[in-house]
Amino acid sequence: MNDSIISRQAAAHRGKRLEYFTIAWNSLEGLVGIGAGAIAGSISLVGFGIDSLIEVTSGAILLWRMAVDSDVEKRERTETISLRIVGACFLALALYVGSEAVVDLARKAAPAQSIPGIALAVVSLIVMPLLSRAKKSVGKALGSAAMKADARQTDFCVYLSTILLAGLLLNTTVGWWWADPVAALVMVPIVAKEGFEGVRSRRCC
Repeated sequence: MNDSIISRQAAAHRGKRLEYFTIAWNSLEGLVGIGAGAIAGSISLVGFGIDSLIEVTSGAILLWRMAVDSDVEKRERTETISLRIVGACFLALALYVGSEAVVDLARKAAPAQSIPGIALAVVSLIVMPLLSRAKKSVGKALGSAAMKADARQTDFCVYLSTILLAGLLLNTTVGWWWADPVAALVMVPIVAKEGFEGVRSRRCC
């Protein structure tokens, strides 16, 4: 077994460990986000939680991708399927968050303050950049478009965390009730763009 094969296997093994961590972290993040969002009536927080659960799906798919890495034909087919499934999930999320945010604005539905939501956003801003960097390294080593796409999803989780934190802080500190649904609407094009890119993927490098 030559060095390149050993190196690729090591990268695939590291990718598996990263996806196991992604699944565990995002499961916790999703449950906290949805639970805290439901209690506070915050659509941006609920949307963030659902996004986290979609990333759980993405992580599971990437584990599937790592499992067939040695088979070139299966690897390429799995790449395409992986991107399209995750893309469809993000499009559904964009539709849900956008419609709920518009309804909340129309009804002037003011969410309650959410300290757990603020804490979640802050921790996510610390963890997600580190995870993204590690995934990009593995994606480069494997030449995996699916892994690189998963890293991009982690990147925009950072963007969503920033938007979420801004909306929650504005609502908590200055009482701008509309900051939460507006923050949710700002998330929509970011999520939808990633969804369209995934669904339109025909082949992967």
